[in-house]
Amino acid sequence: MELNVIGSPSAESALNVSDAVFGGVYKPALVHQVVVAYRATGRAGTQAQLSRGEMSGTTKKFKKQKGGGARHGDYRAPIFIGGGVTFAAKPRSYEQKVNRKAYRGAIRSIFSELVRQDRLKVVPSLAVEAPKTASMVAKLKAWGLSGRVLLVSSDADEAVYLSARNIPYLMVSDVAGLNPVSLVGSDHVVMTVDAVKKVEEWLA
Repeated sequence: MELNVIGSPSAESALNVSDAVFGGVYKPALVHQVVVAYRATGRAGTQAQLSRGEMSGTTKKFKKQKGGGARHGDYRAPIFIGGGVTFAAKPRSYEQKVNRKAYRGAIRSIFSELVRQDRLKVVPSLAVEAPKTASMVAKLKAWGLSGRVLLVSSDADEAVYLSARNIPYLMVSDVAGLNPVSLVGSDHVVMTVDAVKKVEEWLA
């Protein structure tokens, strides 16, 4: 299949790409699984509470067993203010295992859906003349893009990052930094020709 290259200086304005990477079947269940797993990996999992047995304080029974109403042992019981927590939360890992084949399949599925929805744009380069916000704003206007935009380059230089950092909802990434959450959450994804070739080589 072919992808149109916006603003190509040469006569060739189309880029031949693999159908398996950019023209596959969309698999929502697989994409959902990978996105949830990726987001879960970012959770800290550092929540910690004290159970009844870990609370400091005396274990002495503070009242007699009978004749005083409800029967209690010590004040560390969960029913008392300042007592231990029932089923106390402990530090844990939220990581979910996703094998490499499934992960790459989800990324291919996302790219295919981006192409079908005309949300993937290919440009010759992201280079700007000077690291200025106005330069990047002018590029986005020329491409007719708004909303959440993800710029992907094979090796984005510092000037691109500096030009984009003050623009709301605009992210810059290289191919190695691509992830399913940023791809799914973007209204438009702009990739350079070199980035497309690297992605095709990665997912082929």
